[in-house]
Amino acid sequence: MAIRLLVADDHEVVRSGLVSLLEGTGIEVIAQAGNAAEVIKQAHELKPDVVLLDIRLGEDDGLVVLETLRRELPDTKVVILSTYDNPTYVARAYAMGANEYVLKGATRDNLVGAILAVAAGQSPTEFGEMRNIAGTMATRQIDPAGDVQLTQRETQVLRHLALGLSNKEIGQSLSISVETVKEHVQHLLRKMQVSDRTQAAVWAVKRGLA
Repeated sequence: MAIRLLVADDHEVVRSGLVSLLEGTGIEVIAQAGNAAEVIKQAHELKPDVVLLDIRLGEDDGLVVLETLRRELPDTKVVILSTYDNPTYVARAYAMGANEYVLKGATRDNLVGAILAVAAGQSPTEFGEMRNIAGTMATRQIDPAGDVQLTQRETQVLRHLALGLSNKEIGQSLSISVETVKEHVQHLLRKMQVSDRTQAAVWAVKRGLA
């Protein structure tokens, strides 16, 4: 039996390309969606085995769609498809319940392998980016209920960090120097007892700060 797939991407050319790419692989594209509302509506109506979800759907945030799918259709698997090779984005997807995270530059075999593996109940798989994050998180279990006191500025920096912004971008957004951002990030990592920005991003998502 073919894996029933919903393809969600805001570019029609990309959606059409994915349909062609997946022909003859045992994966049947049963529907396409170009925005958040369409994804949620079709997922409810069609109950696909897997949703292949772009992390950016035009003006919509794919991770918000992911959160909705996890809450409303917990049995539906979700593979994030993204151009962003950014560990913070992968961390956010992991923390919010994605089953896999595949880059748009991945090979056809890796994309197909990830979809088939996720449909079979594997997560993370050997084909995507999430195994690296899962490995990192396995070395340090973060307690989202931990009593960590952050200043208002540290909270602002953490939210920016969890969105995948660089130190320079955070500084520009908050009108502070890159050196000051670096100091805040070091304070955050120390307070949260985590070793890198990826773990900090997961911590932030689990605490509802990002």
